[in-house]
Amino acid sequence: MSTTTPGRTAGSTADPAPRFLDLLAAEWIKLRSLRSTYWVLALASLVAIAVDVNAVHTDLTYIDHPPPRMPGQPPYTYDPLFHGLSGIASDLMAIAAGSLGAITVFGEYTTGLIRTTFAAVPDRRAVIAAKVLLIGGITALAGLVVSTVSFFTVNAMLASRHVGLSVTDDGCLRAVLGFAAIVPVCALIGMALGALLRHATASIVSLVLVLFILPMLFGGDRYRWLKEIGTHLPTATVQRLTINPASTATMGKYAPSVLDSWITMGAWGVAAVVVTVAVVRRRDV
Repeated sequence: MSTTTPGRTAGSTADPAPRFLDLLAAEWIKLRSLRSTYWVLALASLVAIAVDVNAVHTDLTYIDHPPPRMPGQPPYTYDPLFHGLSGIASDLMAIAAGSLGAITVFGEYTTGLIRTTFAAVPDRRAVIAAKVLLIGGITALAGLVVSTVSFFTVNAMLASRHVGLSVTDDGCLRAVLGFAAIVPVCALIGMALGALLRHATASIVSLVLVLFILPMLFGGDRYRWLKEIGTHLPTATVQRLTINPASTATMGKYAPSVLDSWITMGAWGVAAVVVTVAVVRRRDV
């Protein structure tokens, strides 16, 4: 005589649905098995810190021997925030994180692993949520390490010249957090492009286009609508957030506010996640 339990037919051996922690563990195993991916992010982080430190170390000569003052110009003042969290380091971290995000998506489609993943876990939203949380968390940590180490290292170097800054100074904490926050946002943008295009070359080229080529097309102050589009692109937000309030540096006319840049950065991240989830749910594997 056979017995049945509620929700299960006789003789069935249905497995329990995987927990979200199980999905996170599975995504971590996938990421860890591709050593080139996290080594690229680690190497990019070290290089970004080296770029910032070397830039300030090179500037020590100009701090000790400032250039002659031009007639009618204000005295030369060194901006540790601009040089200590450089745009080159930020761009390097952006492309590394964006590439990592794209690889985690198009890599599974290229190898066919995505079919196995969705066969084991039919809930595609849960799979993407695990990817987003893992990649977002790892790249956010990398961005925070780079921004924090760079800021404190270069300002320790500048302390002997009496031009160093403290993280409690006006605009400094905002700059450190903004520099760190753009890294996971670019990783999420990379994931969205990887889901849309499902091709290595197309995804990386599109990432470079969005992050670095498009801003060149929306510069200048002549047309306000063009400038405002440019200031709402991803890399422009970190430029605004890392401006030293004590310096004369600006983004020109029609510059966004600090709050506007934070909202824009967050909107890019949210939009990237929505696109990734929508595309993966609706398209066949």
